[in-house]
Amino acid sequence: MTKSLITAAALMAATPAFATDEMTLILDWFVNPDHGPIIIAQENGYFAEQDLEVEVIAPADPADPPKMAAAGRADLAISYQPQLHLQVAEGLPLKRVGTLVATPLNCLLVLEEGPIKEISDLKDKKIGFSVAGVEEALLGSVLGTHGVSMDDIELVNVNWSLSPSLMSGQVDAVIGAFRNFELNQMEIEGVGGKCFYIEEEGLPSYDELIYVANPETMDTDMLRRFMAATEKATQYIVNHPQKSWEIFSGTSPELQDQLNEMAWADTLPRFALRPEALDEGRYQRFEAFLHDSGLIDEIKAVSDLAVDLAE
Repeated sequence: MTKSLITAAALMAATPAFATDEMTLILDWFVNPDHGPIIIAQENGYFAEQDLEVEVIAPADPADPPKMAAAGRADLAISYQPQLHLQVAEGLPLKRVGTLVATPLNCLLVLEEGPIKEISDLKDKKIGFSVAGVEEALLGSVLGTHGVSMDDIELVNVNWSLSPSLMSGQVDAVIGAFRNFELNQMEIEGVGGKCFYIEEEGLPSYDELIYVANPETMDTDMLRRFMAATEKATQYIVNHPQKSWEIFSGTSPELQDQLNEMAWADTLPRFALRPEALDEGRYQRFEAFLHDSGLIDEIKAVSDLAVDLAE
């Protein structure tokens, strides 16, 4: 062996292998197109490039992820900006550390060929919902801009059966329907749906899906590497929409259906291109909205709600 080879071998032996950090991510629901950047980062090796081994877990209960992150049982969880404001107000140790879906998906959904042509037509009608609190505040604000009060409608808790309750005539409209799923589900069933987009009805815009972590225990460097991997994955999705769909759907037979393919196309333009980036004004405005709606007692500083990992 030559001297140079001996020296190189000695250096390699003396240099420890770079350790891979293990982290746990709890999804907000079962795997679906909303989670595209995470799955593509996993499948394309972008997490591995960042020396990360990410365990992605679907929750047994969709209310659990932020609680698990707050309790230190997960490094990261997917949640919703509106829920974050309420949870922080309740004292849960959580902060937004990144954004997954950067626009509202929630909409007020009615039948396309039904009697509701304008939001004002909902007076004396039934409206279905799934989550009390935030959805009621959103609905109240939307209705109020069209001269309808919450006393003018009947609220019906339909749990998660949003489009079925609308198609069956149980209710005249539903709030909380995701425009990338429920609309497509109805189209597949042969029933046209129409969305009233809440951010076009006087409501402050917000991030639909966010990453949250416990600020007291989070590993900032590890989370930065996670965001870098998902940012690269988002760029890949935008550049290669069909190929990325094939990679994504190839991870499970349950994803290989018409609904998920349609939802993939509708979700793609809504992924956060800069997941680390924080729009402070967006959080200030939504905090003020919830305060004005009586859902929180005091307005907290953005620094109590969210962090920009790049700073």
